[in-house]
Amino acid sequence: MRPRIAITTWRRPLPTFVAERTLLHTLADEYVTCVRDVGGLPLLVPHVRGEQEADAVLDAVDGLLVAGGGDVDPASYGAANVASKDVDPEADTSELALLRCARRRRVPTLAICRGMQLAVVAAGGTLLQEIGRPGGVHEPISNDPDAVIGARHPVEVLDDTRLAAIFGAGTRTVNTIHHQAVDDLPAGLRVTAVAPDGVIEAVEPVDDPWPLLAVQWHPEKLEGADRMLFEAFVALARDAIRPVVAATP
Repeated sequence: MRPRIAITTWRRPLPTFVAERTLLHTLADEYVTCVRDVGGLPLLVPHVRGEQEADAVLDAVDGLLVAGGGDVDPASYGAANVASKDVDPEADTSELALLRCARRRRVPTLAICRGMQLAVVAAGGTLLQEIGRPGGVHEPISNDPDAVIGARHPVEVLDDTRLAAIFGAGTRTVNTIHHQAVDDLPAGLRVTAVAPDGVIEAVEPVDDPWPLLAVQWHPEKLEGADRMLFEAFVALARDAIRPVVAATP
């Protein structure tokens, strides 16, 4: 049986054939492709309204993928907005509920970019709202889409971590699409990869059986070894498959 993977979506107004602008729940195709290509069954999930709906979603799936999107509203971690863009408090509320329920239920979870930041916030951490420095490891985000997608930087994967079990410990190159990062890392999470400028690039739980893989970069936009992250995640979800009970006529 293919593991069912819930993938969060990002809500945005877009032109459609029925109206000039329609509010749609959207998702980059790479997420769907990466999950499907390694044997998962991708299921797109709109915003949930609280933990009761989050639990209902997780009842129906074997894994949770929290995808990238706009910046996390600083109000979610008790800060004023000084550099955050494209915030959506309703999206934050939805994905924080899904992450908290996933942790409580130990649902295998892959959190990417914004998803990793939300996993940190859900555990009580905070974020840096702007890390871009001209000439630095993390340059300011360019207005040129090709430059954004093409930007790369090295990260050091730390030994004796879940990430090292996937990629091996040591230096690897990842993409640079984010302009925010973890500031205060809460107790219960530990660093598993770091950039040369000290930016935290991946985290995992400490002394917690929750199977969380959380990375700051976008593996769905990379080829080769990064697909192993999806393979590892879907394998965790496959191990967690629960039988589906047919409804009684």
